[in-house]
Amino acid sequence: MTSIDRKALTMRIRLHGTPAETGAALAALAKVLHIRSVSRPYPDRRSPMFQRIYLDAAPREDARR
Repeated sequence: MTSIDRKALTMRIRLHGTPAETGAALAALAKVLHIRSVSRPYPDRRSPMFQRIYLDAAPREDARR
């Protein structure tokens, strides 16, 4: 697989919720996706109890079969 193919398979995902919710979602996604990068948490503009994190992820090799 070339670097262009790998880049085409990369998804940008935004998680939004409480720190516990985004942490649980990230752990669940890591079981089925290869997490390439995770941003720092950004505070929600409307509610300080929520945050946003951004992920770059790709399908796992073993999950594609």
